[in-house]
Amino acid sequence: MSSVLTLNNVGIQFGGLKAVDNINLEIKKGELFGLIGPNGAGKTTCFNMITGVYKPTEGEIKLNGEVINGVSPHKLVEKGISRTFQNIRLFGYMSVLDNVRVAQNDEIKYSIFDGMFRTKKFWKEEYAGVTRAMEILKIFDLDKFKNFSANALSYGDQRKLEIARAMATNPSILLLDEPAAGMNPQETEELMNTIRLIRDKFNITILLIEHDMKLVLGICERIMVLNYGRVLAQGNPREVIEDPKVIEAYLGGHNA
Repeated sequence: MSSVLTLNNVGIQFGGLKAVDNINLEIKKGELFGLIGPNGAGKTTCFNMITGVYKPTEGEIKLNGEVINGVSPHKLVEKGISRTFQNIRLFGYMSVLDNVRVAQNDEIKYSIFDGMFRTKKFWKEEYAGVTRAMEILKIFDLDKFKNFSANALSYGDQRKLEIARAMATNPSILLLDEPAAGMNPQETEELMNTIRLIRDKFNITILLIEHDMKLVLGICERIMVLNYGRVLAQGNPREVIEDPKVIEAYLGGHNA
C-alpha cells in the first residue's frame, strides 16, 4: 500500500520550548491509525502541523508524496486533508444540511454569472450538491434532521455532523481530534461503527487522537504514543498499551 501521510523528523519549537521533537510516522492508504498520550503530550500540536495551522521548525511532512510544510490550511483541504476539532465547531444556527453543503465550496463548478442569474448550470450544480450532502447525512443517520439547526442536535449527533462536514470535502485522509469526547458509552459505540463504515465505504485513511481506550483498541490498527512531545512507543495497539513506559506515562511514576 502507498503512503498517504509521512512525517520525517518533524518538530516544532515555540521560543525556548520544544513542543514536539523528532516525530517519524508513516500512514498507509486506508489505514486507521491512533495517536494517543497524556494531556499536553503534543498530539494536537502534531495535528496543527499536519493541517497547516503551525509550520514545523524542523523536518518534513508529506501528503501523497508531496511536501506540504508551510501550505495554508485551505490549500491542504483542496489537496485532501480534512479534520475535526476537540471543541465542536459547527455553524450552530445553520441547518444540518447547510453545515454539510458549506464544506462543498471547492466542488462548486458554476460561475458568479450563473449564480446571479440562476442559470440551468446553477440549478444542476446546486441539486448535485444537495444530493451528495444528503447521501453523507444518511451514512451518519442525520438525514432526518436535515432542516434542524445544528444547535438543536444532541451532543453525540453534533459530533457526527462535524465528521460528516469534514467528509464533504472529499478527503484522502481524515483527522479526528478526540471524536468521542463527552459521549456516553452508547454514543461511543455508534461512533466506532460509523468510523469503521466511512473507512470501509470510502477507502479513506483516518488518523485520530483519542483518550477513550475502548474506542482506540476497538478500531485502530496501529497506534503511536507521545509523551512530552516525543514518541514513547508505536505499533500494535494491545502490545503498545501494555508497554511499561506507556503505563508509567499514563498512571504516573518517578519520571512522569
